[in-house]
Amino acid sequence: MKRKMGQTIACGIFAMLCLLSAARQGQAEDAKTKYPNMAPIREYSMERSAEINMARSAAPEAISGDAKILVLGPHGYETAAEGKNGFVCMVQRSWTAGLDDPEFWNPKIRAPICFNPPAARSNLPLVILKTEWALTGLSKAQMSDSLRSAFDKKELSTPEAGAMCYMMSKQQYFSRKAGNADPHLMFWFPQKDHLSWGAEFPGSPVDIHQYSPQPITEFDISVSKWSDGTPAPAQ
Repeated sequence: MKRKMGQTIACGIFAMLCLLSAARQGQAEDAKTKYPNMAPIREYSMERSAEINMARSAAPEAISGDAKILVLGPHGYETAAEGKNGFVCMVQRSWTAGLDDPEFWNPKIRAPICFNPPAARSNLPLVILKTEWALTGLSKAQMSDSLRSAFDKKELSTPEAGAMCYMMSKQQYFSRKAGNADPHLMFWFPQKDHLSWGAEFPGSPVDIHQYSPQPITEFDISVSKWSDGTPAPAQ
């Protein structure tokens, strides 16, 4: 009886030690995968033709085929193809996320996006500017101050009426947690109460994002197909 009890205690201690070891290993791996600083620029770069194709994959070909295409260069985004329809497609990198996002500097993030004409005029300049700041070495704190100042001085504008975009690429990768998420559309407004959209109510397909200090409200609505027309998995 005593021997059996001793074996039970020993097994319990062994199991506890295994759990502690796994927890420590998980914490160590998590620490390695955090992104406190910007990685070397080469890790954010892509082969030019691959980036063009990925940018076009953000929206159905009827839209992206005649869109202007931007690709990331050493000092910011560059025009790779002129457009005809007023849309602008590009592959966003991690620094377009909120400043408090733990993967703000994750070099693996690729977010193909196609801005419609109102968004190309009013939202795209924000992406261009944040990219230039990132490539010149500004910290997140410096970016926050610069963003606040740019909006206060009207150097950056709030979204035009009708500003929206397509994010329907099978190749998109948003984070370790979200993966390629789902195909969706985003709509932008000057900062407002999300209640009028029913955003994030139980059962609502509308998500909301507000990235301080930007005075912008973003509504996301999932769609059922990828840009190539194939069905997306149910979320």
